[in-house]
Amino acid sequence: MVTRAAADARAWEVAASVLDPEVPVLTIADLGVLREVRADGDRVVVTITPTYSGCPAMDTIRDDLVLALANAGFVEVDVRLTLSPAWTTDWMTDSGKQKLVEYGIAPPTGQARVSGPIKVTLGVKCPQCGSLATREVSRFGSTSCKALYECRSCLEPFDHFKVH
Repeated sequence: MVTRAAADARAWEVAASVLDPEVPVLTIADLGVLREVRADGDRVVVTITPTYSGCPAMDTIRDDLVLALANAGFVEVDVRLTLSPAWTTDWMTDSGKQKLVEYGIAPPTGQARVSGPIKVTLGVKCPQCGSLATREVSRFGSTSCKALYECRSCLEPFDHFKVH
């Protein structure tokens, strides 16, 4: 007999392996979108939080979760979307941020939720050459959670995952 804790851990492991469809080097756990997984026998309830309230990737993530968990033997999969608390880049793992750099996307820097003086970011480090001589070209990049930047040193464009 499988204990509830073991079923929860197995379901979490399977759900955490689902890739983000917009940045396929990140899992939804790396991204911090995966919030809770509860298993009860062959039934599992998964709670996810979108990076933006209108994130178009949520339908694909839901479908991928259902497929992955069904393939792992869970008969009934209920994926719930929650908007509260709102997703923050603080939920991204350090491993996920490193994967972004390796993929060519500048990760968010600093903390989204700060108290006291607000830190000012003087530059976004280019994930290609490491230069801080960069500039924002467009507030919105390939997805609404990223901004488009350009490196003035190597002249390469790159996405920057916005802090929020």
